[in-house]
Amino acid sequence: MSQAAALPVRGETAVAKRRTFAIISHPDAGKTTLTEKLLLNGGAIHLAGDVKARGERRRARSDWMEIERKRGISVTTSVMTFEAGEHVFNLLDTPGHEDFSEDTYRTLTAVDSAVMVIDAAKGIEPQTRKLFEVCRLRDVPIVTFINKMDREARESLEMLDEIAETLALDVTPLLWPIGMGRNFRGCYDLVNDRLMVFAEADRKRFGAVIACEGPDDDRIGQVLDTEEHAKLVEDIEFVRGVCPPFDLEAYRGGHLTPVLFGSALRDFAVTELLATVGAYAPPPRTQPAEPRAVTPEEPAVTGFVFKVQANMDPKHRDRIAFFRICSGRFERGMKLTHVRSGKTMAVHNPIFFFAQDRGLAEDAYAGDIVGIPNHGTLRVGDALTEGEALRFTGIPNFAPEILRRVRLLDPMRAKHLRRALEDLAEEGVTQMFKPLIGAGWIVGVVGALQLDVLAARIAAEYEVEASFEAAPYETARWVTAADAGEMKRFIDSNQGSMAEDRDDNPVFMARNSWSLTRAMQDWPKITFSATCERS
Repeated sequence: MSQAAALPVRGETAVAKRRTFAIISHPDAGKTTLTEKLLLNGGAIHLAGDVKARGERRRARSDWMEIERKRGISVTTSVMTFEAGEHVFNLLDTPGHEDFSEDTYRTLTAVDSAVMVIDAAKGIEPQTRKLFEVCRLRDVPIVTFINKMDREARESLEMLDEIAETLALDVTPLLWPIGMGRNFRGCYDLVNDRLMVFAEADRKRFGAVIACEGPDDDRIGQVLDTEEHAKLVEDIEFVRGVCPPFDLEAYRGGHLTPVLFGSALRDFAVTELLATVGAYAPPPRTQPAEPRAVTPEEPAVTGFVFKVQANMDPKHRDRIAFFRICSGRFERGMKLTHVRSGKTMAVHNPIFFFAQDRGLAEDAYAGDIVGIPNHGTLRVGDALTEGEALRFTGIPNFAPEILRRVRLLDPMRAKHLRRALEDLAEEGVTQMFKPLIGAGWIVGVVGALQLDVLAARIAAEYEVEASFEAAPYETARWVTAADAGEMKRFIDSNQGSMAEDRDDNPVFMARNSWSLTRAMQDWPKITFSATCERS
């Protein structure tokens, strides 16, 4: 993007043009490849990183972290803002690996819709279903892209049945595939009655796009053989008979998903997917908050931080807060109230993201994601407003499933270790706990791969060598009580199992599920919470 990235639209029209969406999937469904091709088709980049390429081309533009490039996976959310046609898209590429689902869950609080990518050979996988359920809780509408049709795949009708039955959604195909694997010829556009087929000489791009009077049009017979044409007619007749017509209200309400079949690797149906998001996905939606909900049309600027990322540029030791604008027109240099502290802060150098690239955001509107450089002031869940005391809700921290003691190899680097743990805890890479008894830190993560990322980043970004050892705890719960006296008695009676998180909130460290259950039975007036929302 350019050094000054002002997006040239104004007022309510500006809000209506925004489409802020996430891409969700199980690992290896082709999500990062699809992200690159969306950017390519949207004109945001000129060369997509082919997954089989070597060297620099292999490095996906949205996977900027060293460990991501080495392992070929996404482990952190990337934000990419670009214009295509009449719309401004804010695309959030989320981690697919379940060990980083916490980052994905928080990211889904900042979007208005999602694209669900499904591997055509594997169908709905466990992580896909988990992420879908998070979308359902927030009524996030979903467009489904069934990917990898250029490989051997399951029957298309079987895929539709699985989506309908497993996710309890109505399904409406917009594109219908012709063949699969080596016999994948293209798709039929059910909305516009068009046949779209690969070029004979180059199966990496469209060839003919034929406007039709229907699937039985004689012109299709000039492109497909008799058997292919007959099957296409039969499939479309059946699909149109059993699937409901597309209903915009049902889709935006989260009850229906439009389905497209294609191949991200071969750039087939990616343009149509982007057009579908532009045409049907909702513009910025009302955001839940206390003491009131916030509508995007309000003139005053409001928004919340859903992610913090340190050291995106290792040369400059930067620290960026990802800020979702919920209302108003945000302008570079404006002063906003940091609600948690009550202090005023001037936002001098807000940025729009394009993976590693960035440009100054002169202005932005509801739905946009801007980066705010800061030195530890902003954290996940923080609200910024033009003065009103608001708290945006539904941005959780989750109880860790793995707890480890941190062992520092060089005691002289203790302060550096604490800084590293605090920075990474604020990002959501890990949680840090300080036991009430004893020295040292305990880190908590949702998945084991997070420990590898944590060790790699501490070493690379903070030059601290640390390892993780088994801790005598299995899980943790935040504890609260209406009666302060009861809370004090609980803490005094469980000193050896108590710790504080980085905000000094009391945390009960359970040795196993039995000890947690027993504590809950013995102390019925204490609330044990698996999630904690920042105030």
